[in-house]
Amino acid sequence: RTNCGYFNHHNMLSTPLRFHGRISAICGRRGATTKRTSRYSGVSHVHTRVGTEYDVIVIGGGHAGCEAAAAAARMKARTLLVTQKVSTIGVMSCNPSFGGVGKGHLVREIDALDGVMGRIADKAGIHFRVLNETKGPAVQGPRCQADRELYKSHMLQFMQNQPNLTIREGSVEDLMLSESKKDVCGVRLGDGSEITSKTVILTTGTFLSGMIHIGDERIPAGRIGDAPSTGLAATLKKTGFAVDRLKTGTPPRLDASTIDFTRMEKGPSDDPPVPFSFLHTPDDLIKNPVTCHLTWTTSDTIKIINDHLHQLPKFESGAGKVGGLGPRYCPSIETKVMRFPDRNHHIWLEPEGLNSNVIYPNGISVSLPRPVQDKFIRTIPGLENVKILQYGYAIEYDYVDPRELKMSLETRKINGLFFAGQINGTTGYEEAGAQGILAGLNAALVASDSGAPFIVSRSEGYLGVLVDDLVTRGTNEPYRMFTSRCEYRLSLRADNADLRLTKRGYDLGCVSEHRLNVMLAREAEIQRGLEALRKISLTTHDWNKRGFNCGDDGRNRTAEDMLSRHEVTWESLVSQFPEEISWIPKNTADTLRIEALYGKHLERQRAEVEAFKRDEDLRIPDDIDYSSLVSLPTEEKEILIKHKPQTLGQASRIPGMTPASLFMIQALVRRRKQARGTARPPQPAAQQQ
Repeated sequence: RTNCGYFNHHNMLSTPLRFHGRISAICGRRGATTKRTSRYSGVSHVHTRVGTEYDVIVIGGGHAGCEAAAAAARMKARTLLVTQKVSTIGVMSCNPSFGGVGKGHLVREIDALDGVMGRIADKAGIHFRVLNETKGPAVQGPRCQADRELYKSHMLQFMQNQPNLTIREGSVEDLMLSESKKDVCGVRLGDGSEITSKTVILTTGTFLSGMIHIGDERIPAGRIGDAPSTGLAATLKKTGFAVDRLKTGTPPRLDASTIDFTRMEKGPSDDPPVPFSFLHTPDDLIKNPVTCHLTWTTSDTIKIINDHLHQLPKFESGAGKVGGLGPRYCPSIETKVMRFPDRNHHIWLEPEGLNSNVIYPNGISVSLPRPVQDKFIRTIPGLENVKILQYGYAIEYDYVDPRELKMSLETRKINGLFFAGQINGTTGYEEAGAQGILAGLNAALVASDSGAPFIVSRSEGYLGVLVDDLVTRGTNEPYRMFTSRCEYRLSLRADNADLRLTKRGYDLGCVSEHRLNVMLAREAEIQRGLEALRKISLTTHDWNKRGFNCGDDGRNRTAEDMLSRHEVTWESLVSQFPEEISWIPKNTADTLRIEALYGKHLERQRAEVEAFKRDEDLRIPDDIDYSSLVSLPTEEKEILIKHKPQTLGQASRIPGMTPASLFMIQALVRRRKQARGTARPPQPAAQQQ
């Protein structure tokens, strides 16, 4: 670390903060002194720099911020969470739900690392469904509708009771950087006070220069009712980060008492419900879940929207594109109508809470003027007399090109500065939380000088797919996770996230002993269940007599063999062998069924993963000189200099890279390794003489 050029004794001493630990250096060695000119008075000072107040400062109390702060605190880092309003910690700004296809995998992986989102969602859940349940296990996604107020209150309580974590209200307007501008030293608040830290994590959501649009109305805001962050946005641009604009939106909120639900299809909760957290069972979840309802747009809806497209806001994102640059896979109703003018669109009406009359109409995010919203929404079956409680709106905000980041989510430009969430171009609570937990863990590691960062690769989890996609390919639209983005989705399922990641988290120091023991018990239970299945061995003739049609070749088959047949269900085996296997819990039975059903495919995929790891393990030195590769095409040199891939595997996933170029990089890296290995070690001066 270099000397910190931003420091003010008076502001620091007057700031009501909780101090921790011994005196240490700010961005430098303990007790060092520096001579410099104060940026406030212009007077030259020589002073001893006192210790940093925190190891990690997290800016923003949304889903990324909560996971980041909790993760850093679990690593015993002195952590500060700064948020504009403590009352909005954990607020669900848009849809009151978690999970889904791909997203549910992220929630499970966050939970496997002892994250917060899954546990709180289970506590606040009022409706649970496994999406794609009729399809293969790799693409099934657990989803939960949550009570908005319950989730927020449970999250706030959890964060307030988290050891090593301090929460402070305030608006961060600037970063404190070292004199070289290459190291972060802390943050400056809107009231002028300064807080020093070894690392800083920005989880600003939609607050960076946020602008709400409703027709031609423009309201500066991070979300409805909350001011945007303009100072930080200016700092990032001034520091040289590649900043651009994206758009997202939210639908109007409806009064349940004015809706005719009899005209809609019912969408009941699963029975039994499936929890997110591996620490919970169905018995821990709500006993009387709510019902969601399905309705749809009509031709009248489409016509009204089409007739008023000229009243859409003039967005900055998307270079003036009509409708702006919003999420491709969660588009506004205007975008749906423009893309599919002859199609009606489903709308799920989702209750926002057990004691709330507010309904969230999932599927009609909109930014048309208020009178147009009033008009088109009443053409939807069941909503003819609906009362709108809050109108829908779009919001544009700044984001930073995620190719500015390392795989640890630390920025390449400024040491100790991390980004997580929508600032990296993603959309969704789950994507934000996933980045938050990784940024929190890695910031804590940097603050404690603990060596290598914590990286989840593409072959280890959806966390790895998410980060690798962002830092390797970047994004020019809000990024959303899907199972189709994952090459190894048969191995990286929602049901085995704990088996994949919990031990790694425990070894790192972010997973509790209790969670590890729960995972080890489940692992042992799976092994005992597998042994029980293998002990049940019958001839094909005997299986046929029990109602299982498996031919008659006279060979013996185990119950595990039988489970590999699509037509054989777990329930049918239990009915025949209750004493042997009825003790196995459902979640363990599901894992056994999947492993048996896809055994050969999983074996092949494990071989593919090993081949992937060989490329991924070949790290490219930061100081590699691509210009020395004379045979490398100029275009690909430019790509490599811009992206700075950290591994050969990462380089292979950059668009535009050819196999021939990758071979040259591989050869260069290996030559450098061999040269270092055979270089004669330096001799002591006496011997040289």
